[in-house]
Amino acid sequence: MHKAGDVVLGGLFKVHFFSVFPDLSFTSEPQQPTCHGFDVPGYRRAQIMAFAIDEINRNSNLLPNVTLGYSLYDNCASLRIGFSAALSSVNGQEEQFILDKTCVGTPPVLGIVGDSSSTPSIAISSVLGLYRVPMVSYFATCSCLSDRKKFPSFFRTIPSDAFQVRAMIQILNRFGWTWAGLLISDDDYGLHAARSFQSDFIQSGLGCLAYIEGLSKDSDKAELRRIVDVMKKSTARVVIVFALPSYMSNLMKEVVRQNVTGLQWMTSEAWTAASMLQTPHLMPYLGGTLGIAIRRGEIPGLRKFLQQIRPDHHNNSYGNSMVNQFWEYTFNCRFAPPSAGVDDGRALCTGQEDLEFVETKFLDISNLRSEYNVYKAVYALAYALDDLLQCEPGRGPFSGHSCGSLKGLEPWQLLYYLEKVNFTTSFGDQVSFDENGDPLPIYDIMNLLPLPDGRPRLQNVGEVKRTAFKGEELTIDEDKIFWNFESKKPPRSVCSENCPPGTRMARKKGEPVCCFDCIPCSEGKISNETSWYSVSNMAVCGYNINMFLKTVPFFIDSLECTSCPEDFWSRPQRDHCVPKKTEFLSYNEPLGICLTAISLLGTCICTVVLSIFIHHRGTPIVRANNSELSFQILLSLQLCFLCSLLFIGRPRLWTCQLRHAAFGISFVLCVSCILVKTMVVLAVFKASKPGGGASLKWFGVLQQRGTVIVLTSIQAAICTTWLVSASPFPHKNTHYYNDKIVYECAVGSTVGFAVLLGYIGSLAILSFLIAFIARNLPDSFNEAKFITFSMLIFCAVWVAFVPAYISSPGKYADAVEVFAILASSFGLLVALFGPKCYIILLRPERNTKKAIMGRGSE
Repeated sequence: MHKAGDVVLGGLFKVHFFSVFPDLSFTSEPQQPTCHGFDVPGYRRAQIMAFAIDEINRNSNLLPNVTLGYSLYDNCASLRIGFSAALSSVNGQEEQFILDKTCVGTPPVLGIVGDSSSTPSIAISSVLGLYRVPMVSYFATCSCLSDRKKFPSFFRTIPSDAFQVRAMIQILNRFGWTWAGLLISDDDYGLHAARSFQSDFIQSGLGCLAYIEGLSKDSDKAELRRIVDVMKKSTARVVIVFALPSYMSNLMKEVVRQNVTGLQWMTSEAWTAASMLQTPHLMPYLGGTLGIAIRRGEIPGLRKFLQQIRPDHHNNSYGNSMVNQFWEYTFNCRFAPPSAGVDDGRALCTGQEDLEFVETKFLDISNLRSEYNVYKAVYALAYALDDLLQCEPGRGPFSGHSCGSLKGLEPWQLLYYLEKVNFTTSFGDQVSFDENGDPLPIYDIMNLLPLPDGRPRLQNVGEVKRTAFKGEELTIDEDKIFWNFESKKPPRSVCSENCPPGTRMARKKGEPVCCFDCIPCSEGKISNETSWYSVSNMAVCGYNINMFLKTVPFFIDSLECTSCPEDFWSRPQRDHCVPKKTEFLSYNEPLGICLTAISLLGTCICTVVLSIFIHHRGTPIVRANNSELSFQILLSLQLCFLCSLLFIGRPRLWTCQLRHAAFGISFVLCVSCILVKTMVVLAVFKASKPGGGASLKWFGVLQQRGTVIVLTSIQAAICTTWLVSASPFPHKNTHYYNDKIVYECAVGSTVGFAVLLGYIGSLAILSFLIAFIARNLPDSFNEAKFITFSMLIFCAVWVAFVPAYISSPGKYADAVEVFAILASSFGLLVALFGPKCYIILLRPERNTKKAIMGRGSE
């Protein structure tokens, strides 16, 4: 189809389904190929380009005083024919591929609208790009065509497959489908789509493909059976299709034969609107299909233009021949009378038939999608040409600030303005191209549902688009979607169900990352949210995953369990961290209550004994061997009992610092008094012998007091040095138990603690040795036996304390120390004061000087 004009635009359209090439034996002149199978939608696209150019020529605001012409070619769904047609239109050769006629060559075209698929567009654009001839495709979606280095002059009004793949991934994530199968055509369209899915869907961790199967137009039945068997055996309930309808028709026959149902199909724009697969007998299998569809548009005045098309059987031009073929196909008639002996039963066409009274899709303009892209492509070239012709001399973009002119117009000049074109169609869609020649992408989301009479119908359920400000947006009305399942809900399509909280993913060897086992988290670790990877701020393939998280139940499984913070521990369910239980020797627990009661009991007993001694302070049993030392021992034992209370309760800084100092000083005071008392006993015995009186002068009252003060001061100095250099402090110990925090007092300096205990031990041993030496003294001075026994108890308790203290964890170490303090204190109290209280209270007749001295003379 040709029309003369000041500027001619070329067009490539699939008006026939297939072509037949003659046998090239090279024994005669090669014949032109013939095309068969009239394609009404393809012919309508060609007529829409003619309509757009006619509309532009009638528009006084766009390209005034310039007439556009066109040169439209049928590629016959063949790369050879389409490639040759493109070269013919560009270089102006006289001979071109036609059906059965040869027409006169037309002037070279300034730009081409086409081709209708990716593979021919790749081949044609790679050549046209060398000469910077602009080519605007309305249906080629291969993402490879966005490579500006390989295809510098290629533009398109349909989004690339890169965006289409991302749109499909958004839908997959919307419904939580992480496990899907992929069917592709074995051409550039399918192979590049598979590559995009590999990078966008799999490598970014958004999902996995259970299988990828390639389809060819000539796939044999065995291959089709194998592919369908793979689909049946797979656990993937979602099947994604990136293939032309011609590739899918034979596969669907095998699907019907094997009665494969229960699959959720998702299709690319090439198949979504294909009428050959939208038939009632396929609805049990394809019902509920979700598909990406080209943006639908409206073209005012188009129907009237199409209605006015009429054949002219007196004009044998190629363009009129194409109209004649359309007429013959639509009305099942013919213009030429039948040859002799050949009658196919068709009537002769009059050319006056009315398209309104015949069932044809030619006049159906309710669903203009690829046709709308043709319309936008023509207008893009026209606006670019208009901008070029409006250039002011001296202010142009070319060398020397020159402008292009209509007489010397070059394709590369138009290419410059085409890159910057920006306009809005009458339908309200903005048309512009990015740096790769791609438009602002927008797709409709379609759903195939059955009507009450069984006929299929595509309904629009949403859209996905990218805007300059908001990025990519997915909008779906889920209430409108028809699901072809008994539940009437979206199916589950996952290789492995999401790991519940408290477990983590363990990938199965040799299988995709979506297939995994769920293993419980170990103690102290949790997984309280299903998270495959951390995606909170991750951008994948140019779009932000946060968009999914806002609108989608996005399920991700934990690869690793997270360790709880130091002061927290995992619940038994391993789904939350809870504060660890705290442990210390408390006043509220039975052990703490018992130790506290015993400590107070000991204090009370000391107080009672002290009261008894004060009351009977004039009796011989009290006055014997320096009663003042006995009072000091009782007071120090009270302090020993009371200091044990510092070991009970939650450790504080002041209790940690005070407990060992109080314990050490109290016991040294007590043991030093006992040591002095023992030494006094021994000195008195020696003084009773002839010539031994001189020994008593060293053990007078002042010397006894001074000795106690000096020995106690040494311990006070040790404690002061310890507290100043490395003071004990409260410490949270998490090493004893994993799930508990043990509050304890760290000694600060082990050396200081050892010196404190060692000093007490040395005094106790010294007292024991002196008392042991004096154990066989006369009865009147036999208090040494009781001192020996008390020191024996004291030393035994503290010798047993060291290993018990070291081996006791947590609060039990404090309990052991408290027990040692109480046991040794009671041992001293009972051994030293028990016999005297017995005599004072129960045998008062023996509490006389005579009785005491009498025992000594017997």
